[in-house]
Amino acid sequence: MNINKRENVAAYSFLAPSLILLGLFLIIPAVLAIYYAFTDYYLLTPDRRQFVGLDNFIEIFKDPIFKQSLKNILIFVTCVIPIQVGSALGLALLINKQRKGNIFFKVAFFSPVVLSLVVISVLWLYLLNPSEGLVNNVLVNIGLNPQPFLSSPNQAIYTIVFVSAWQGAGYQMLIFLAGLQNIPNTVYEAADIDGVNKWQRFIHITMPLLKPTSILIMITTLIAAFKLIIQPMVMTQGGPMNSTITPVYYIYQTGFSDRMIGYASAMTVIFGILIGIVTLIQSKVTKEDDI
Repeated sequence: MNINKRENVAAYSFLAPSLILLGLFLIIPAVLAIYYAFTDYYLLTPDRRQFVGLDNFIEIFKDPIFKQSLKNILIFVTCVIPIQVGSALGLALLINKQRKGNIFFKVAFFSPVVLSLVVISVLWLYLLNPSEGLVNNVLVNIGLNPQPFLSSPNQAIYTIVFVSAWQGAGYQMLIFLAGLQNIPNTVYEAADIDGVNKWQRFIHITMPLLKPTSILIMITTLIAAFKLIIQPMVMTQGGPMNSTITPVYYIYQTGFSDRMIGYASAMTVIFGILIGIVTLIQSKVTKEDDI
């Protein structure tokens, strides 16, 4: 019994730093956000906050900017997940084969991931400049019209989708690559003996064996996509005409720029519930069949 007690004390001692940090930066802020969501907390007059019940939540459902932010994030998530995950899988398949230069390509494909999102956003801001950007210069040189990209309400969100997919695909590529390399070669050898072509091998062998990896990537990419803030903050400031404002960015503006902590907390609660519902639905849809 004494030995078990000592082991428990040692175990909790190792866990204590993580539990303290978890409480300080996750549990306590979450509880405070739920509490403030039912108040009129204004950052400059914290002592005057009052309980307002569901008033903040009622106001949110009337807020056109919040509705637009939800529309924008749904467009972003719907577009970025297939593009980013599909690109990552394609890159992983490309470098999975033994060939010269694989190390170079791994570094090249992964390098955008290690760069700061702010740096990436500023870089693409210059590349997509309507008058002097490299991308429009290339379009003009091949006989196409220059595009407004980030200054167009119709193109801005899709431009951010492309930039985000380009930046993040390298990370998922490494995870897919690890999954591919864990598939036994004997499975492919047996398929070759049976006369299975490459497409059939990919559909009936590679993809089923990659299902656990794919589920992990889909869920993590989904959660990361819903947290979009840096790219629109740096590249468009939520414009033009709120076409790129996202819930997280709007919450940030409301809480820190407008200092309306109560209203921002209510939006945080609603958005957190929406993310939880979507993640739960995705996990149910993509879960592995019971054996």
